Amino acid sequence: MQELYARLEKTAANYVPLSPVSFLNRAESLHGSRTAVIYGGLRRSWADVAARVRRIANGLAAQGIGKGDTVSVLCPNIPELFELHFALPLTGAVINTLNTRLETETIAYILDHAESRLVIADQELIPLLANAFKLLGRSIPVIEIADPEAGCTETLGGMSYEDLLEQGAETAAHGLPEDEWDAIALNYTSGTSGRPKGVVYHHRGAYLMALGTVAAWQLPHYPVYFSVVPMFHCNGWGHPWVMAMLGGTMVFTRTPAADRILDAIRSNGVTHFGAAPIVLQMLAEAEADAAFDPAVRVLMAGAPPPPSVLEKTRAMGFEVTQVYGLTETYGHISQCLWQDSWDGLSAVEQAEQQAQQGIAMPMVEAVAVIDAGTGQPVARDGAAQGEIAVRGNTVMKGYYKDPAATEKAFAYGWFWSGDGAIVNPDGYIRIRDRLKDVIISGGENISSVEVEAVLYRHPAVQAAAVVAMPDAKWGESPCAFVELRPGSDVSAQDIIQFCREHLAGFKRPKAVVFTELPKTSTGKIQKFQLRETAKTMST
Repeated sequence: MQELYARLEKTAANYVPLSPVSFLNRAESLHGSRTAVIYGGLRRSWADVAARVRRIANGLAAQGIGKGDTVSVLCPNIPELFELHFALPLTGAVINTLNTRLETETIAYILDHAESRLVIADQELIPLLANAFKLLGRSIPVIEIADPEAGCTETLGGMSYEDLLEQGAETAAHGLPEDEWDAIALNYTSGTSGRPKGVVYHHRGAYLMALGTVAAWQLPHYPVYFSVVPMFHCNGWGHPWVMAMLGGTMVFTRTPAADRILDAIRSNGVTHFGAAPIVLQMLAEAEADAAFDPAVRVLMAGAPPPPSVLEKTRAMGFEVTQVYGLTETYGHISQCLWQDSWDGLSAVEQAEQQAQQGIAMPMVEAVAVIDAGTGQPVARDGAAQGEIAVRGNTVMKGYYKDPAATEKAFAYGWFWSGDGAIVNPDGYIRIRDRLKDVIISGGENISSVEVEAVLYRHPAVQAAAVVAMPDAKWGESPCAFVELRPGSDVSAQDIIQFCREHLAGFKRPKAVVFTELPKTSTGKIQKFQLRETAKTMST
């Protein structure tokens, strides 16, 4: 009988590669007249956006961009970056969104490692790009986005985005990929070494991430979504593609300042947004007496904020759901789904429950906490600790040009997160420790090893270790413990100033402690002791 089933083959009628490009086709067909984009006084319908996307895709193709080409984009959250999340996949190219907060050296490294064929850059970030080209010792073709709200209009002499738009015809672009396993995006993670790793996404994963988000967040048609999550973070957690599926409206503000966010929410009837804890804290501090009715639904990812922030934002009318994920998993893959049994708890107890990483989202096959010694899931007792491991279609293809790291990450048929956690009796996961020593500050991942590498370059530093220190504003911030060379005479400010010259602002240590570092008999620094010290320093 199985042989009879096997004779039935895939055809154009019964098999179509999964790709979020399909969502744009749906939006144009079903929701063409509805508002897709709001940016200050700018309004565009889904029909307008779809037409612009096709023209941009055809313009890129005319520039020689095609299947498998990496195109880097250095741009804040504005409508052009939203359009490129559809236009580049239409050509078969791979979108590489660059973190606009990175320092020149890392930008240069990524452009080189990604083998970028083209850079599309906002004019305000042209000076950063120009310096990266100097470090590279070569330039890459550039298309420049001129935004009237930008504070800088420098140029490298590249073609303008609007000229590219005018070049492209409105005829159908290339469309769906030949294979849903084809790469759609290349995102770089801070990693645990001095160099970031390139994480490759495929069309299938991006499509399923969008579907799973709709189901888990219980999103209705026509949400009004405020674009707070940077699109250089896991492609905005896949939310640009989600909004096309639902005929939603994307609201943009170039500068994510608290007053602008609150004004945008009120004036545009925002119903949903995603954010790091620092954003919620910023909003709570800016306008603690605000009361949004109806409530605004928020997905929050990152180091859990203090319970007081969750209490304040709940009182403001924000329904917050904590989610967990990594760059390697397209963003969120578990959520702290609210339980009716929490309704009777105090506000503080509710906030404590909300801070959990929760349970797997529906597009993920499994999120487990596994004991590395036994290879088995840990007991659901809220005490036994293991490592979070993930399996499913929203796990990366692998690390770009790094087969050894890919093999290690996928050992035994799981993706290993590096995060230590426990499982409570109700099955909800809670992170206890970050095995990879990555510091999450204001939603940004900071590699402790990268910061340590800079510290070791200071002539007075004999040994250094960087750990996360609780921070009332940022969630966590880097704390540097430094062992000086004999006879050295430097201050904490001297060390911070040195780091300022070599690291992006969010990566610099916020505190420096001079001490003899605790070590094992083999000379390994005992970071767990330093973490405890950092915790006491913040209280």
